[in-house]
Amino acid sequence: MSMEPRLTHIDASGEAHMVDVGDKSETVRIAVAEGAVRMRGETLDLILSGNAKKGDVLGAARFAGIMAAKKTSELIPLCHPLLISKVTVDIAPDAALPGLRVEAMVKLTGKTGVEMEALTAVSVACLTIYDMAKAADKAMEIVDIRLKSKTGGKSGDFSRPDLEG
Repeated sequence: MSMEPRLTHIDASGEAHMVDVGDKSETVRIAVAEGAVRMRGETLDLILSGNAKKGDVLGAARFAGIMAAKKTSELIPLCHPLLISKVTVDIAPDAALPGLRVEAMVKLTGKTGVEMEALTAVSVACLTIYDMAKAADKAMEIVDIRLKSKTGGKSGDFSRPDLEG
């Protein structure tokens, strides 16, 4: 058996398929992803003051991220529908960007990981921030969406080395 990395969603003939997780053990699995929306300082101030034209940007983005995690299998073709036990979406201002940092944590006890759900939560939360504030700042940038860490499952734990310490 080769130890070379391989794409699990591609079979021997090169065709995409959904991975069979039926024989996998159920374990607690947690994934944390992050991203950011870079914007003008004035736009950040507008959002934080609660005076954005479309309403509560942070609240809407948080809810959108949670909903997106739950709908990931409807958006990403080969993802399994999962019984997620917890989703958190935290959004924090960062004057150094300037902008907003978004972090999502997704947890379940199951046979497959939740990395895609965490990444989808962050992506949709960032898109919602953009949508709700674009009238004030069309030049906003969604940046640095990535998996920070994951635990559980056969492949073991992962933590981005560039984010440790």
